[in-house]
Amino acid sequence: MKQSPKSGETASIVRVAVPAPLRGHFDYLSQIGQVGQNLPQPGCRVRVQFGRRKLVAVVTAVGGESALDRKRLRPISETLDNTPVLGEALLELLDWAAGYYHHPIGEVYATALPVLLRKGEAAERRPQQNWRLTPAGSECEAQQFKRAPRQQQMWQALQQQPDGIPIEVLRQTAGYSAAVMNRLESAGYAEQITVAGKTPSVSVKRMAAPKLNAEQAESVAALSADSGFQCSLLEGITGSGKTEVYLALVEQALEAGKQVLILVPEIGLTPQLIARFSERLSTNLAVLHSGLNDRERLDAWLDARAGNAGVVLGTRSAVLTPLLRPGLIIVDEEHDASYKQQDGLRYSARDVAVRRAQLHDIPIILGSATPALESLQNALSGRYRHLRLHQRAGVAEKPSMRLLDLRSKQLSEGLSPVLLSSVQTHLDAGGQVLLFLNRRGYAPALVCHDCGWIAPCRRCDTGMTLHRGGRALCCHHCGAQRPPPEVCENCSGQELLAVGEGTERIAGALRGLFPGVPMARFDRDTLTRKGSLEERLQQVREGKVKLLVGTQMLAKGHDFPNLSLVGVVNADHGLFSADFRAFERMAQLVTQVAGRAGRGERAGEVLLQTRHPDHPLLRLLVAHGYHQFAQAALAEREAGGLPPFGYLALLQAESTQAASPAAFLDAAAQAAYDLNAPDVELWGPVPAPM
Repeated sequence: MKQSPKSGETASIVRVAVPAPLRGHFDYLSQIGQVGQNLPQPGCRVRVQFGRRKLVAVVTAVGGESALDRKRLRPISETLDNTPVLGEALLELLDWAAGYYHHPIGEVYATALPVLLRKGEAAERRPQQNWRLTPAGSECEAQQFKRAPRQQQMWQALQQQPDGIPIEVLRQTAGYSAAVMNRLESAGYAEQITVAGKTPSVSVKRMAAPKLNAEQAESVAALSADSGFQCSLLEGITGSGKTEVYLALVEQALEAGKQVLILVPEIGLTPQLIARFSERLSTNLAVLHSGLNDRERLDAWLDARAGNAGVVLGTRSAVLTPLLRPGLIIVDEEHDASYKQQDGLRYSARDVAVRRAQLHDIPIILGSATPALESLQNALSGRYRHLRLHQRAGVAEKPSMRLLDLRSKQLSEGLSPVLLSSVQTHLDAGGQVLLFLNRRGYAPALVCHDCGWIAPCRRCDTGMTLHRGGRALCCHHCGAQRPPPEVCENCSGQELLAVGEGTERIAGALRGLFPGVPMARFDRDTLTRKGSLEERLQQVREGKVKLLVGTQMLAKGHDFPNLSLVGVVNADHGLFSADFRAFERMAQLVTQVAGRAGRGERAGEVLLQTRHPDHPLLRLLVAHGYHQFAQAALAEREAGGLPPFGYLALLQAESTQAASPAAFLDAAAQAAYDLNAPDVELWGPVPAPM
């Protein structure tokens, strides 16, 4: 029901962005009694009646006139914030993103808000949950935990903090799992308490900074000279110590009273970086990634917004986190495809970060051993500053790398005799071995031997992958699952073959070939429990795991000093793909995973299995490294007019009926041809690859 203003009062126009797939803003009237300073400001949340629903919207402007008659405008139902939750600079960034990515402004604003704020909850931090020792725990002795070292470490940490330690610090900074906490609690040695109105403080032992080598020191000196916006590409080979360069610059920013935003591509990289940064920096860290629950994300978001966290560390969506005193942005592994959001607001967090740094007038660093060709071209053309680290930090040397020709070779579940012999040699020498295959499951296809039928997904257009030793078919595209058929669904043939290898199959083969060798598999099928990745990585660093099998979650960022051999089971993915970026991504992945070898005192060796050992770009990558490969790939891109030397725009339509999107795309293509744009080349329409 509409409210009318009291006599003498004039309701103001309040323009809002609603979370709906509609372009533009919507006008409402202010609430009764809201005038002057009481009016909601741009960046505040309000609740509005939108059709039959009540939605949480963000105010974009106050005052002025509406194009609609005031009698047609509804009043705001409720004002949720007294002060803006989204600041002026962030609103400007979101407006830019909405225009650049052609996405409804209300949905863009909603993307920048934590889930609980989208639901209308108060922008307030919850009371802090601490763990502390019970009287029984205080009277314990260290010897009682001799068979549980992690419990002993946590018990010792709690002994030093009688008031307790925040759960966020124990989990995210110190790396203790819920299982360790629960065991201490069930034994009666520790308990949870609530401390109202606090922000978690980091309480860990500080580590002294190592001495930088000449290249690192030069990079720090060049980067620390920036006072305004400057985008720099820090290209350093794997193991060259890019993180130490980051740390030195973060320390300088913190000393100047500024906040630092650090983006990483995946959750798997955050535990190690959190530990490194917590050991070195005397500041609170706000951590943001999809592994946190909604309340944890909101608390971290509020700490960043209030300036209580000097460092904000997160994955893709953290690029939209508000900062009170922004001073520096770092995008680690800037080449990674995980920085691109593929649904809803389809954005590149790397590119948004560059624009954000420009709006804040602060420096930004893009770091990678394998820069994206777009970033490298910007650096080579002088648009970005280009800094390079050519040598590994400390005593570590580059690993040797060679190709293994699989043609005419007898393989054991996809593993060649030369690779298996090398695995045994390195294990006998006390080293650790990583076998890399970026394909989870048992086998990528179930194929009929008689007619060639491949088991399809009944919900989408892709083939299904065998899991659990061939006892289940799973679609990696839409998530559908079903039991494998007993006979061919096309010809009723009896012989169905599991074709190809996945990490599950490779791990099973290795257990039989190397019995008694402690092994761990790293993929999304085995690391479903919260904290399981951190626990398993810790086991690797402690030497409890000798043989590692995994996907790309092991390819970058991890430091295993005792790892001496990396075997790439299939280096041919991407060589002949329809995606023009496939070979670039393959080269980046191979280079990154190869960089896990030889990072300590042991010499590193990298073996790449391939059926195309004469491929020119593959040979160039192995012989001369990623930088020369990238320059050759850029020359090919330029000759073909492909990005970064041209632009591509894709119009894609989806429907359960093929005729509808086909008709729509035909009409769109004809409309584009009618424009007769001389600099635009039109392709299609054609069926989508997926």
